[in-house]
Parts: sequence; C-alpha cells; structure tokens
Amino acid sequence: MGWIETAEGYAVTLDGTKVVCRNAAGRTLRQVPGKLRDDPEVVRLRQLAQWLERHERECLAQADAWLVRSLPVPAALLARVWPDPAWQEALRDLVVAPVAEDGGPDLTRAGFLRDADPARGLGVVDLDGDSVRLSADAVLIPHPVLLQDPADLDDLREFAAELDVTQRVGQLFREVWRRGADVPAAAAALDTYAGGRFEQLRHATARAVQHGYRVRGGYATCQVVEDGRPVEAALWLGDDYPEAEAVTGDLEWRDAGGGRLRLGEVGPVAWSEGERMASLVYAGRVVAEEEEGDR
Repeated sequence: MGWIETAEGYAVTLDGTKVVCRNAAGRTLRQVPGKLRDDPEVVRLRQLAQWLERHERECLAQADAWLVRSLPVPAALLARVWPDPAWQEALRDLVVAPVAEDGGPDLTRAGFLRDADPARGLGVVDLDGDSVRLSADAVLIPHPVLLQDPADLDDLREFAAELDVTQRVGQLFREVWRRGADVPAAAAALDTYAGGRFEQLRHATARAVQHGYRVRGGYATCQVVEDGRPVEAALWLGDDYPEAEAVTGDLEWRDAGGGRLRLGEVGPVAWSEGERMASLVYAGRVVAEEEEGDR
C-alpha cells in the first residue's frame, strides 16, 4: 500500500502487518516515533495490522479444519478466495484431490495446488510433475494418514522437497499415528498418555489451548469429521482448581451423542488427530530425573 501523510511531515504505511514510518527527508525509520503513537492514521494502520494478523490466523485455521474434518471444498470457493494473499498463503502447495464416488479423495488425480481460477478451474502440479487443471466441482485436502501405504507418504514428501514446497498448514509433514495391531479393538480408551504430571492444571490446559484445542469438562478435545460422521477425541486433564496438580488420564473417542467409541470403531483420521493432540499435551508434563535418565 502507499504512504499516508501524518503530522510534521512524517508518512506511514504497512509492510506486511508491521507499521513503518519515514521522515520528511524520505528516510525510513527503525520504529514509529513516540510522538506519533496516538496519531489517527497510525492508530488506524495498527488496527488494520491487527485485523490482517487475525485474518491470516483464521484462514490457516479454516484450511486446517478442512483437512482434519475431511470436508469437501467447492472449487468455486477456492477460486473466489484465491486473490486474497492470506488465503493464497494458507492454501498454496496443499495436496488436493477431486472427491471420488465414495466420498473420499481420488488420489490418482491429486496434485499440489498452485492456482484457482473461476473460468479455468484449479491449477495443480500433479504427482508426475506436470502442471494440469483439475475439472472438479469439489476437492478434498486429504489427511496424510489416508495414504494407506506409508511409503506413498514418504514419496510425496520427497517430491515436495524437490519442488521446494512450503506448506503453511501442516499436511504432508504432519505427524501421523496409526492404530497398532496390538491395540485391543474392544477397549474403550487408550492409556498411552495417562500419568503425565503437571505442577498445575492451568499449565496443562494452557498447553492444550496453545496448540489450538478446546478444553471442556476437564478434557482437552479435538473435533474431527470422518466419513461424514462427527467424532471427538478427548484426553482427561482434570477438573480441580487451576493451581492444583494435574495428572493426565486416558485418551478416548466419542460419537456425536457423546457415547464412547470402542477403539476398533475409530477411523484413521480421528485416531491420528487424537493421538497427535494427546502427544502434544503430554510432551509438556513434568519429566522426573529418573525418566530423563532412561531415555
């Protein structure tokens, strides 16, 4: 954007989301002078910068929700938001795939998103390295766990490195968890992340919120939609007062009505995202010296 004149010959503008200032001689200053702190133009620019930062976070959060909730995204919607730099930064280079007849991603036509045009459709670099257009009404941003063969995910990651791909939303390099063959399908909870001690409950809840999870009723929760079915992963943190010591409990998954799912009923995306949440929270626990020595 252009420079906006302020008092005493100064001018201000935005560089990304930072307010910058130049003096009457045209020299850009390291910071906005204190005497301009309450200038109406500076205040307006700061408010605009705050809005832009919030907008960027909202775009990233929405793209992440499309990924973890397996939500079909209309191609027309992507084309409409693409001119917005914040949306384009959130979406560019994500792997997208047309919605197949079974409602899942058609991975044979997947590619890295590079453009979205109302007339020409979605421009992608396909997995052969060719620039092509996808003629699809809607696409999915597939969760990496949906690549059934882990070797396929490794190949995609290597290809992304060759293309110098940088994804703002964690997709290809997102940590993936798969249910092990030794996990009892009839069990109602997973105890892998139980027993993590926090000096204060508020430390555990703050860590969950920091990573984008909600805390409700003593649980850190993660919402996923899989095969059109809402699923919630929940890790027990505690419901005592915030300064009390807290110890994590079991990780469980629930259906839309709040009923517990047996582990064998949990789909791959819900399982991976649930373990991802639990591991991120659990990593912030107090680690005893003897536990450190065992590592």
